Amino acid sequence: MFDSAVAFTAGLIGALAQPLHSTALAIVLFTLGVRLLLLPLSVMQARGARAQALLAPRVRGLRERHGRDPERLRREVSALYADQKVSPMTGCLPGLAQIPFLTVTYRAFTSSVIAGHANALLVHGLFGVPLGQQFAGAVAGFGLLSGPTLVFAGLFLLLFAVAWVTSRRMRLTMGEHVQPEALRRVMPLLPFGTLLVAAVLPLAAGIYLLVSTAWTAAERAVLYRPAPAAA
Repeated sequence: MFDSAVAFTAGLIGALAQPLHSTALAIVLFTLGVRLLLLPLSVMQARGARAQALLAPRVRGLRERHGRDPERLRREVSALYADQKVSPMTGCLPGLAQIPFLTVTYRAFTSSVIAGHANALLVHGLFGVPLGQQFAGAVAGFGLLSGPTLVFAGLFLLLFAVAWVTSRRMRLTMGEHVQPEALRRVMPLLPFGTLLVAAVLPLAAGIYLLVSTAWTAAERAVLYRPAPAAA
C-alpha cells in the first residue's frame, strides 16, 4: 500500500540529486527534511517521557509498597497517572505515528524496483561505490582491503560513533525512568544494532540510517535535557 508513496519519494530524491550533482547528498538532505517534518512528534514524545520521569520516584514508592500484589500495584500506578493527567502511552504514540514515514523512506533506499522500473537511486555511487551495493558484495567483488570496503568501513565507523554517544547518554538518563533491571542493561546496547543493520543494507540505506540516527542523537540531547535543579 506504500508503493505510490515510495515512487514519489524516489522521484523527489532524484529531483534533488540533479542540481546537487550527487544522489548521496540528496539522500542526506531528504533524510534531514523527513526528520524535520517529524520534529513535532518527537517534541510530543519528549514531553511524555519527561512527565513520566517526574512521576518515577512515586512509582518506585508504589512498587516498594505493593510489589507483592501486582493487581494492587497496577491499580495504584494507573490512579497516579490519571490523577496527574499523564498517559503512559504519551511517549509511545508519536513514535508509532512515525512508522509510515520511516517505512516509505526505508523502502525507497532498499527496493531494487520501484513502480515497475529499476530504482535509479541505487545506480549512482559514492566515491565510486554504487549506492545499491551491500557490504558483503563489496568484500566478495573487490576484496577486504579495497576502496569500496573502505567506504563501508568509514560508514560503520561513523555509525559506531553515533551509537556510542547515544548509548552513553541513555546510561546517564536512565535513572530518571522506572524500568526493569534487565531492560536497563539491554537498552544501552540497542544503538549498536545499527551497525548490524547497515552491514546487510545497500549503501544508500546506510547513509539514510547514519543521518537519521545522528539526528536522533542530537534531538535527544536537546529535547531530553534534565530539568535544572531547584534552588
